[in-house]
Amino acid sequence: MRIIAMQLHHLGAVLRNETRSYAYPWTEGTFRDCLAGQQECWVAIDSAGRVIGHAVTMHSVGEAHLLNLCICRDHQGQGFGRTFLRFLVDEATAAECEVLFLEVRPSNRSATALYESLGFREIGLRKDYYPAPLGREDARVMALSLADAPLAVAVPPPVAPQ
Repeated sequence: MRIIAMQLHHLGAVLRNETRSYAYPWTEGTFRDCLAGQQECWVAIDSAGRVIGHAVTMHSVGEAHLLNLCICRDHQGQGFGRTFLRFLVDEATAAECEVLFLEVRPSNRSATALYESLGFREIGLRKDYYPAPLGREDARVMALSLADAPLAVAVPPPVAPQ
């Protein structure tokens, strides 16, 4: 797996993965805004050159925020999410951030288990944060102290946009 900066030409694959993975996916407009803004947008490419995942982070004043992390359904459970997340931790550490925050649905047990296995801890709860079939679902707010996070070595450094 290679991780590179997301470009506009990746949006079709990103949107396919997003809509197949989430009941309430981000829109094309949201991704376009992220690409045009201050967010860092990444894609994970498999050995066949397919986009198998994407992530969006934001760095600000010593903090990093993981806004979106998605691995397409047919590649889940194979370690790609863990590798991608460790890459994002390394990126935040290199940007001299001290903590990485994220929100996760309590119902998303596999994501929560991944985050906890890498040292994220719940620090709060956002009431009615996510849309849900029967109204709204809370979000668990989790944080990782980057001073305590071991650097990953499994992912090569990102390459320049193609």
